[in-house]
Amino acid sequence: MALQAGHLPIIDVAPLLRRGGEARGRVAREIGEACGNLGFFYATGHAIAEATLDDLIRASREFFALPEDEKLKIAMARGGRAWRGFFPVGGELTSGRPDLKEGVYFGEELPASDPRVKAGLPLHGANLFPQRAPGLKPAVMRFMSEATVSAHAIMEGVAISLGLDAQYFRRTYTDKPTTLFRIFHYPPAASPDAGWGVGEHTDYGLLTLLAQDDIGGLQVKTPSGWIEAPPIQGALVCNMGDMLDRLTGGVYRSTPHRVHNSSGRSRLSFPFFFDPGFDACIVPLPGHSARDDSSERWDRANVHDFSGTYGDYLMSKVAKVFPDLARRVT
Repeated sequence: MALQAGHLPIIDVAPLLRRGGEARGRVAREIGEACGNLGFFYATGHAIAEATLDDLIRASREFFALPEDEKLKIAMARGGRAWRGFFPVGGELTSGRPDLKEGVYFGEELPASDPRVKAGLPLHGANLFPQRAPGLKPAVMRFMSEATVSAHAIMEGVAISLGLDAQYFRRTYTDKPTTLFRIFHYPPAASPDAGWGVGEHTDYGLLTLLAQDDIGGLQVKTPSGWIEAPPIQGALVCNMGDMLDRLTGGVYRSTPHRVHNSSGRSRLSFPFFFDPGFDACIVPLPGHSARDDSSERWDRANVHDFSGTYGDYLMSKVAKVFPDLARRVT
């Protein structure tokens, strides 16, 4: 891990996708070191093709260039319990404050006949796609498929790094993962002190894979202060979420991060969240115990105090991001 960007290591995860060779153990050790130190790293050699991201960026720019009333044709209010669709600038909250971004929520594409949809399970259902940006649907679906392959492989590396068998997470938590995908557009800030595109926060689940355009703005909190995590051609930013922190008893930490777009240009980012199954019960991994980390966390919450299903945890968090929508669909 000699190559650095700021303080974040760059790890070639290709051996994990090949599922063979001695290099797999080396990559797992590098992932373990990154997870134990900062909870963030760059991943190269993943399964998301350059053409996939190029198409996604092109289609996303086309969508966000549409008039507001056109974008609102796929507003989240139309997505119901599936929590899919568009929200305008200020429509999403972080720590109770409106973010300076707009975006679109996506998830696993499920038909009305799916048992989870028929049961009314929140965050499950069909996606909403705009008619006037027809390239968005194929680009989103291809990105999510390739990101899922990447995430399964990286979680195998996480499992090996913890002394577990490679398939532990897939067998126990992610055979049917909760996969959520966002496209965020950060308009140019009106002034340098206009506020945060996204305020300080940690992610909810196991693993986040983030693709960025070339603008930058992501910042990561380290023991020595905040650092920039600029885009690197062909690399994803990977970070651990609250549930991996919970499962490992804090050995692998969910690290606070935030976004400030001071470039004077529009910024796009593409976070893919790879999380436990909605009904998966969250308990510490073998050999790991819960701890109280509330005094150390940005929100003074104790993720290790949580017990229940991942769906319970996720809904409690998402309801704070979109409180008006939560009141309508719960």
